[in-house]
Amino acid sequence: MPATILVTGFGPFPGAPYNPTEALVKTLSRAHAPDGTRLITHVFHASYAAVDRELPALLRRYRPDVLLMFGLATQAAHLRIETCARNILATLVDADGRVPAMRSIAPGRQAMLRLPTPARPLLAAARVARVTAVLSHDAGGYLCNYLCWRAAAAARMPHGPHVAAFVHMPARQNPADLARAGRAMLHAVASARR
Repeated sequence: MPATILVTGFGPFPGAPYNPTEALVKTLSRAHAPDGTRLITHVFHASYAAVDRELPALLRRYRPDVLLMFGLATQAAHLRIETCARNILATLVDADGRVPAMRSIAPGRQAMLRLPTPARPLLAAARVARVTAVLSHDAGGYLCNYLCWRAAAAARMPHGPHVAAFVHMPARQNPADLARAGRAMLHAVASARR
């Protein structure tokens, strides 16, 4: 049975009327899936409610072995491969016009969850794609971090994904470079699953 890889991105959000991860996910949906895998793609509406509604539904429906998630970091200079999710919520409005009422994702729980991500292979994939990437231990406090936390928690559940990787894309990156890096990272997570 082929391994299932779920690749996600986000749509626009306040301050980012264009989110390059949406185009990247569409590009990857047309890519040849790595051998022995089935590729599913999804673009989240950039809201907390959408993540809460759609991620569990996607996990139930497809039972992915691997999550490869992309998000936009408007101030980033390079690709950032996230290794942790922080138990915080920023006071920033989402695409639905909502601001979280609480300041933590899971009150009373640990400050950080590690993502089960093949960080070094992802760095190597970016290098092969000739795109600069760095490891990051801070996914921020906005929706990308929120999705990281939810994905890391799902990976700890029985039958959850074995790999959960999140890559922040810079706003000022050439789309062709992003597509090349995205394809290389897709193959890297597929190999990490084997």
